[in-house]
Amino acid sequence: MIELEGVPELIDPVMVAAFEGWNDAGDAASTAVAHLDREWKGEVFAALDAEDYYDFQVNRPTVYLDGGARKIVWPTTRLSVVRIGGDKPRDLVLVRGIEPSMRWRSFCNEILGFAHELGVEMVVILGALLGDTPHTRPVPVSGITSDPALARTMDLEETRYEGPTGIVGILQEACTHAGVPAVSLWAAVPHYVSQPPNPKATLALLNRLEDLIGLRIPLGELPEDARAWQLGVDQLASEDSEVAEYVQTLEEARDTADLPEASGEAIAREFERYLRRRDGGGPGGGPGGHATDGTDAGGSYLRDPSSGRTRPPSPPRADTGPGGGQEPGPARSDRPGTPSEGPDAPDEGEAGADPPAED
Repeated sequence: MIELEGVPELIDPVMVAAFEGWNDAGDAASTAVAHLDREWKGEVFAALDAEDYYDFQVNRPTVYLDGGARKIVWPTTRLSVVRIGGDKPRDLVLVRGIEPSMRWRSFCNEILGFAHELGVEMVVILGALLGDTPHTRPVPVSGITSDPALARTMDLEETRYEGPTGIVGILQEACTHAGVPAVSLWAAVPHYVSQPPNPKATLALLNRLEDLIGLRIPLGELPEDARAWQLGVDQLASEDSEVAEYVQTLEEARDTADLPEASGEAIAREFERYLRRRDGGGPGGGPGGHATDGTDAGGSYLRDPSSGRTRPPSPPRADTGPGGGQEPGPARSDRPGTPSEGPDAPDEGEAGADPPAED
């Protein structure tokens, strides 16, 4: 039984989750949740038992000194609460950790237990995948759900993916079976510059989350960090003619595909976000600069008041992300943007060799 004596009653809570590892290319998703926790001063109220879910040879604990005393930090998943004031207050439950090594069903059931006890109205899971997308264009962000009704009412894609999945896909399905509305937001990270951090992808996820749940998220220095990141990648690409040519090919393909989106609803959504930030509208105070990193946007969540460098790969990756009913693929450990070619050693959150493309 889950006891939450230290957590006050929440107002229209939404749970936002992200997990390091397989589905977190460029650390974009986990960094987005960390940003929310930092900007809104989240208060940790629970942590899952690391012994139950993690292989410590894959995700090793770390040791640090605290006033001369040695202490250990174990890999785990933590839950925190952020309370957002304003004219229309709303609270968030933030879930941030590492993709578990084992007992995924129990892991999801435990998170859903917290969601039930806290009265969570919707779960939003953030992810990031490697894709054939140019770094010079707005980061594509797709909203995916397994609920047909939710897909219609919130302008989301209904997933039809079949194949290997990560904890993001498992948690979303667990929410669906438990009757909890759940949405996954996926940002596409350029596969030729995949090493973290990627502030541009993080910014795109936060912009889409803002549209989805109707909150004004303070962005802090993220817009400037995103511009600096793009300028840095521009410089690296300009030093290698093959990379520059490959990026140009991706740009042409992207621009052709996005022509129908250059008007209508896409422009209207971006203008609405501009007005919201200019007028300070919406809850979640803080100035938060506006990003020109336009992303796909979903409908607002309507609440019921009663309730460096390398040569481009050849051929490019075949998986194209969530479009056309496909779920995004994994955040692989190979990082072509680093000076050495070929796969790097696995990160702490990534277990060994590349898994098959999925989500």
